[in-house]
Amino acid sequence: MTERGLTARGIDTSTPNVARIYDYLLGGKDNFAADREAAEQLIAAIPDVAAIARDNRSFLGRVVRYLAMQEGIRQFLDLGGGLPTQANVHELAQGVVPDVRVVYVDNDPVVALHGQALLASGDRVAMAQADLRDPASVWQHPDVAGLLDWTQPIAVLCTSTLHFVADDDEPHAIIAEYRDHMAPGSFLAISHGTMEEDPAGERDKAAAVYRQASSQLHVRPLADVRRFFDGFELVQPGLVWITEWRPEPGTAPTGRAQSMRGGVGRKP
Repeated sequence: MTERGLTARGIDTSTPNVARIYDYLLGGKDNFAADREAAEQLIAAIPDVAAIARDNRSFLGRVVRYLAMQEGIRQFLDLGGGLPTQANVHELAQGVVPDVRVVYVDNDPVVALHGQALLASGDRVAMAQADLRDPASVWQHPDVAGLLDWTQPIAVLCTSTLHFVADDDEPHAIIAEYRDHMAPGSFLAISHGTMEEDPAGERDKAAAVYRQASSQLHVRPLADVRRFFDGFELVQPGLVWITEWRPEPGTAPTGRAQSMRGGVGRKP
């Protein structure tokens, strides 16, 4: 649907959206002028931000393949995963095991509309418009409940998502609610911006760009990111830089080696 058509339906395309900014950084086309302008401001503030986005996508790919191939996970819930682009969760997982089921969740109506159109041909994949901050509304959503069985192990993915959830929304309590609903043997995967050394002040520059967007940026101390895994057993190598999480032989980061932290935890 065109930007004009979405505007006519009362959907705001003038405010930059986190998912559509990410889509632009990954080279996608499902974004609007406001998103592209914000993304270019991010690139000006952090010149390798698009490369970091690609590294985050690579981290997601390694996580999905590991969980499908080595842990036997057959269902994935991608929270705030944004627009399906290239090397999507369902493509990665179903490339390993064809009967894997995947549901993407996003609260932006534009993202949901585009995602539903892009995924219309699959019977084991869906895009649900829901807010990850309300876990019960997510797992009760018809598209989620229709595809995923919470009595069986499931992988919940939060890659580059939780740092757009404000402290006032109690993100640790949100993740704990998902954890308590997950069956033993389930997994949680997270990548998250952290408060590390920042001599160029890039964190504040990025936060300034996102202040005009649909969600604000909330990077956290490493200890606070680790708290998301309370009640989970961290899979080796633990909570590390995303470029260091089970890197594949012969590959190298496209951005800086130390950008975001990432990890995978298993519910006992």
